[in-house]
Amino acid sequence: MHFLDQAKIYVRSGSGGPGAVSFRREKFIEFGGPDGGDGGKGGDIVFEAVPGLNTLIDFRYTQHFRAKRGTGGSGSNRTGAAAPDLVIKVPVGTQLLADDEDRSLIADLTVEGQRVVLLEGGMGGRGNASYKSSTNRAPRQHQPGIEGEEMWIWLRLKLLADVGLVGLPNAGKSTFLNAVTNASAKVGDYPFTTLRPQLGVVRHKGREFVLADIPGLIEGAAEGAGIGDRFLGHVERTEVLLHLVDAAGDDPVEAWRVVRGELESYGADLAGKPEVVGLSRSDLVTEERLHELKRELEDATGQTAFPISAPLGEGVAPLLDAVIQRLGAQAEVREDATADERPWSPL
Repeated sequence: MHFLDQAKIYVRSGSGGPGAVSFRREKFIEFGGPDGGDGGKGGDIVFEAVPGLNTLIDFRYTQHFRAKRGTGGSGSNRTGAAAPDLVIKVPVGTQLLADDEDRSLIADLTVEGQRVVLLEGGMGGRGNASYKSSTNRAPRQHQPGIEGEEMWIWLRLKLLADVGLVGLPNAGKSTFLNAVTNASAKVGDYPFTTLRPQLGVVRHKGREFVLADIPGLIEGAAEGAGIGDRFLGHVERTEVLLHLVDAAGDDPVEAWRVVRGELESYGADLAGKPEVVGLSRSDLVTEERLHELKRELEDATGQTAFPISAPLGEGVAPLLDAVIQRLGAQAEVREDATADERPWSPL
């Protein structure tokens, strides 16, 4: 299945049904009078977050959504039937954005089963029975029903994950994802092997968490270099960032600084998230060089650097222990926060 995290669609709610103009025609009733019923309400446009979806690819092929119109009223004071709501199912984590210059946020569907009524259907028109009065005994007025609303909107998907995997291209992120989860991400010896975000579930020492891998960042990604930073939105909701640095690279410390600079340029408080640093592909350097790199990276980051070799499974357990510890610390922060201060979390 192809991955798509942005789509522009057109939505229109249903118009109300027209009111009826009708008069009673019964054999033994001399003055029947008006009996036209009101029209039915038009269908609403409703968005619902459902499980089992992780892409917006369906909206590439279907871009126009129109709810049905309400049924018109009829004689004998019969009100027309209301049209059913048009429910548009989207993945959990989908944002609804206005089609304006700022792409202002309309709704954020972060909980399974969450529903948002975006556009309400038009009310049904009045039938001529409702116009009857002592001075207007045979009215022929009626209303055609209120028109539905319409608009263009953007859908943007931000995957829900607990831990975000970041680093330069060819830092071993996909290899690590495959080693610790049930994912089967593409691995290659060339930059930008990963072209779309990947998700996997890590099970470690009785704990589970969702790990998200995004395409590698290079210097200038915030200005569009490489694949750019558009996929960083998929780690905005994460609690912890797992930063992999290639131990076999030319300058691992500078590589760490480059990615940190792009996180700061992107904003959304990504640079302020708790970070765990891993020295990937540590089996490709000598023991002496590895100790030197570990010390330099710890001096630069101010925290422990974990040497790992994902294909061999070396150093992976201590790294996952640190990630789970950070997740636990974040959970305690959420428990202590007040209802107004407590941040959103997928946990």
